[in-house]
Amino acid sequence: MRIAQISPLFEAVPPKLYGGTERVVHSLTEELVAMGHEVTLFASGDSVTSATLAPMRDQALRLDPTVKDWVATYARMVELIARRADEFDVIHSHIDYFPLGLFSRQRTPFLTTLHGRLDIAEFKDIYETYGHTPFVSISDSQRRPIPRLNWVRTVLHGLPAQRLTPVEGAKQDYFAFLGRVSPEKGLDRAIKIAARAGMKLKVAAKVDNADKDYYENQIKPLLSQGHVEFIGEINDEQKPAFLSGAHALLFPIDWPEPFGLVMIESMACGTPVIAYNHGSVPEVMEDGVTGFIVTNEDEAVEAIGKLHTIDRKKVRARFDARFTSRVMAQNYLDLYAELQAGTERPKLRAVGN
Repeated sequence: MRIAQISPLFEAVPPKLYGGTERVVHSLTEELVAMGHEVTLFASGDSVTSATLAPMRDQALRLDPTVKDWVATYARMVELIARRADEFDVIHSHIDYFPLGLFSRQRTPFLTTLHGRLDIAEFKDIYETYGHTPFVSISDSQRRPIPRLNWVRTVLHGLPAQRLTPVEGAKQDYFAFLGRVSPEKGLDRAIKIAARAGMKLKVAAKVDNADKDYYENQIKPLLSQGHVEFIGEINDEQKPAFLSGAHALLFPIDWPEPFGLVMIESMACGTPVIAYNHGSVPEVMEDGVTGFIVTNEDEAVEAIGKLHTIDRKKVRARFDARFTSRVMAQNYLDLYAELQAGTERPKLRAVGN
């Protein structure tokens, strides 16, 4: 099958450090190539892929401070891809609403995976304008703000089976926080939970420009506490040791998380997760098997006392069963085939195992 994958341009594919959507696009693209398909990846020129790379600009937007209007780069990208639409059997977009108007007026089957939160009024307006086009959700909970779209499938994220693996013999002597420093991610709550448990917390996290005030005013004063070690962003090569050395990943979110890639990264390393029950968490986590789902700080501290009941080998086994890139790619291939065959509305596939 000839498949076009359209990635955001903010990060390279795969991202050098933090980056969720681009990491998923890379996992999917590489797996599709490995399965024998002809894939063209539309992304920034500093991306690395075994597919055919169609560079839409020289480098990722995050690395180019000269860009004043990033929307213009997306408008150009959509036009260039539309001109090549007949080269593909299916076009798979990961760039939100930008291509919907143009792509809905050409013949090649296309679909859009939505990767972010949808509980914003403007999103409801724009997506319902193109509500007849095929959409994929990354969790069932992501759909709730806009339930009337043409949701054709929920496909949970996956990662290459051997990208992150448990480090044998790692000594678990701290809790881990991985991802991004922002109010909704709950680093302040993670710091409190670790303090109550009398344990060290290692923080491997990115600080976006939009969150610098929050970091300076709310988080930085907490980092002086003796049990907190702020590491900063880490890459994939550093994650296995970081996650394998943790008693658990703390994920005390306070927002409708569409998926939460760090949960399955932790599971890939055999490390259980203690997560707050918001958004996709109950779809990704299996309470008592891959960690514990809690609703507040007290329950999180209580869950820490039960971590000894979690079998880390079973945590990894559940990752293998549910969250590899092969599982994800096969789910998408099934959908591509249905769209190509002209199925008006593919049936929703069960997302759990």
